[in-house]
Parts: sequence; structure tokens; C-alpha cells
Amino acid sequence: MASHVAHETSEKEIPAPQTAAIWKTFWILLVLTAIEFVIAFTLPANTLRVAIFSGMTIVKAFYIVGEFMHLKHEVKSLIWMILIPTIFVVWLLTALIYEGGHLY
Repeated sequence: MASHVAHETSEKEIPAPQTAAIWKTFWILLVLTAIEFVIAFTLPANTLRVAIFSGMTIVKAFYIVGEFMHLKHEVKSLIWMILIPTIFVVWLLTALIYEGGHLY
């Protein structure tokens, strides 16, 4: 016969809700998205708008990865192993788009 082990749970084992951190993340992402919309719809289409919009999008993406994928809690070497290739890919895409004549 299989033995059954009874586990007693106490209130100390239940983690506290992280609602404050979730709301903080929500408000930060909301503000960044609102600023992106203002820049996208108010500035004239030129290289400065593309650069600002792309930079803010990358900042928001890194914040999302850090918060929701818990990357900011990892060791620094893992963060750099992900960050360095990403920077090179962004540089490559920028260079290819620029050389192709699609940037203003």
C-alpha cells in the first residue's frame, strides 16, 4: 500500500500578493506607451522620430523582459549573454535598412 503524507499548510507558506509591483509595472508601461503614441502621431516623419520611437520601443521591450521573464533577477553574465547578441542584431537591422535606403 502506498503511504500518504499529510502536509499541513500554514498562513506563512502563502506568499504575499505582488499587487503593488504589478500596478507599478502597469503604470510604467502605460506611460511609455502613451509617450510612444504622442511621438508617433505628433512629430513629422523623419530620422529623429524613427530613432526616438525605436529607442523607446527597445527600452520598453527590455523592461518587459526584465519584469515578466524575471531576467533582472538573474546573474549578470546571463543578462550580458542575451543583451550583446540582441544589440548586434539591432545594429545589423539598422545598417541593412539604412543601406537599403528605407530610412529618411
